[in-house]
Amino acid sequence: GDRGTYSYRLLATNRTGTLEKEMQQSADAGFNVVGQTVFESTFGGKETAAIVEKGPANLQRWEYKLLATSKTSTMEKELREVAEQGYQAIAMTVGKTAIGGSELVVIARRPVK
Repeated sequence: GDRGTYSYRLLATNRTGTLEKEMQQSADAGFNVVGQTVFESTFGGKETAAIVEKGPANLQRWEYKLLATSKTSTMEKELREVAEQGYQAIAMTVGKTAIGGSELVVIARRPVK
């Protein structure tokens, strides 16, 4: 009942498909993505994490996409494609792939109509 109360969830996984699914489930429950990072966990190697927040002003609902690739040219192409679908990039990190290369990870969202 307190209008100033916020709730948070920390989502973390080494699979981008799992993170995208968890972000969307959180968004469907009224949460918005407010941050992202990549870190090395004790058990699972490199993981991508997102913080989601639910607050009194979260009236807009979002649909999320997570893009991940090791090639900047592929990321540019994918960003163009999702932009044409109405998505906006809101966060980007650089992580390590399982074979030791770098990977760009971008969170994009669009309003739910």
